[in-house]
Amino acid sequence: MNLIIDAGNTAVKLAVFEEGHLIFTQHVDAVYQDFKVVQDEYPQINAVLICDVRGLDWSFLTQLFKENDIHTLVSNWDFPFDSIYKTPETLGVDRIGLMAAAAKTYPLQNVLVIDIGSCITYDVLTKQNTYVGGLISPGYSMRYKSLHEFTGKLPLITHQSVETVLGVDTKTSIQAGVYQSVFYEIRGQIEHFRHKYQDLTIILTGGDCKQLSKRLKNPIFAHPNFLAIGLDYILELNKKQL
Repeated sequence: MNLIIDAGNTAVKLAVFEEGHLIFTQHVDAVYQDFKVVQDEYPQINAVLICDVRGLDWSFLTQLFKENDIHTLVSNWDFPFDSIYKTPETLGVDRIGLMAAAAKTYPLQNVLVIDIGSCITYDVLTKQNTYVGGLISPGYSMRYKSLHEFTGKLPLITHQSVETVLGVDTKTSIQAGVYQSVFYEIRGQIEHFRHKYQDLTIILTGGDCKQLSKRLKNPIFAHPNFLAIGLDYILELNKKQL
């Protein structure tokens, strides 16, 4: 049984897998007590994989699991796809996990994975099982913070999905502007890649993925746990040599 820890820029998400099947997910704080609850509920956990883009302190995990069972994903592991990325050592482990999920879930297909987090990433795996690269742009929170920090008077607004085109005050103007800019950016990128790659499968994951997938007219699969699936697949692939 595997415990997958996805530590993104703004949240930590846990997932428990048993023989490749997802049986539990939860957002937690990166503290001992949250993990103790999961360990008590699933004492069969015998492998832990950390996917951390922030560099948090995970030393407390040795109080719950054997040290040899705790692993941190790095770029020199074996992955279930080929890559032409020129600087593999700088490729985010979260993007690696998403491509692994694409390789497992949609083999021999052209796949575009769009992850909506602190940043919005677009990554392509071809039907030849080759990762050919991607794009990174600011996510919702980064856009809100930029409007606040690089202007004199605009307030810092919390995100809310608003489909109205025009705001009726400063708050709703910012919310509409940020939401619409993300929506039309994603729609435009999808159209671009659909023309470039035949029979493209489109995956939307991360925050707001279900809501956005309904508004986008292309056939899109919303997978909130897509990264966890890929990380579990990578862990299984590398277990014998860890």
